[in-house]
Amino acid sequence: MTPTIPVNLRLAVAEDSVLLRDGLVALLTRRGFEIVAVAGDGESLLAEIARLRVEQRPQVVVLDVRMPPSFTDEGLRTALRLRESYSEVGILLFSQYVESRFASQLFGGDARGMGYLLKDRVADVAEFVDAIVRVAGGQTVLDPEVVMQLVGSAGADAGLARLSPREREVLSLMAEGRSNGAIVDQLVLSAGAVEKHVSAIFTKLDLAIDAGDHRRVLAVLRYLAPGS
Repeated sequence: MTPTIPVNLRLAVAEDSVLLRDGLVALLTRRGFEIVAVAGDGESLLAEIARLRVEQRPQVVVLDVRMPPSFTDEGLRTALRLRESYSEVGILLFSQYVESRFASQLFGGDARGMGYLLKDRVADVAEFVDAIVRVAGGQTVLDPEVVMQLVGSAGADAGLARLSPREREVLSLMAEGRSNGAIVDQLVLSAGAVEKHVSAIFTKLDLAIDAGDHRRVLAVLRYLAPGS
């Protein structure tokens, strides 16, 4: 089912590949988004946004990770600067690569209105459009592969090291904001099995029962935190 796009949802796109950039702009325009800024690198994107009036600024920025000049982590650095200057703007990283250094810093704080998708793992246009809409709505959208690599980069946490492969898989879906019911559907498990895995995650991460519903958030932020 095609996601319902909020009226006049404003986007900015930063992508160094001309063909992909033009393709994204054309695709998103056809889907009903308003493109207010387009750039081929982070500095140009920031300059474009700075020139816009408040009411013209993008609600979501879609940007690549590896862009000029060094083609390493410019997109993530740009995202951090956007988060600092325009905290109300959602950010969706869209890349072929997972760069854990700055991604952990970016998602280790307030991750609302943030997303990180891998280009070769987006199954269809509707999934991509849905991710943009969810980020615009303040949700966190993470590809499970991104989560797993970020988890691996935070391997100093002894609690994380105790998680089984299935528990890590469940935790990655929790990081996407999935409910237990949604995890049941995704992994084709019983509700009881998912509850057991979630409980085991909390226990192994030493998250006390009195933390209540916040334990889900604490579990995700625990392994995304820099230096954990």
